Amino acid sequence: MNQWQERKRPVCLECRFEFDSYDATRDFLDTLGEHSEATQRFPDISFGRTYVNITIRPEDDGPDAQLSKSDRAFATEIDALLG
Repeated sequence: MNQWQERKRPVCLECRFEFDSYDATRDFLDTLGEHSEATQRFPDISFGRTYVNITIRPEDDGPDAQLSKSDRAFATEIDALLG
């Protein structure tokens, strides 16, 4: 996976993606949006002109929630969008 960081509190995977231009950032966000719609997985996203921060939280949001193989696979799929 890209430079994903696993956090324990709250449990999540986080990654920052940097781009050379706003157009490249926008293209990535559009592609990510299409992928999220197709997979019905919607990460938390914040972005600026040349960066995107993505946080993936466990699908199970209970108090004992843990990251699953599915969560990590989704992170890998996001990495592949940069292809």
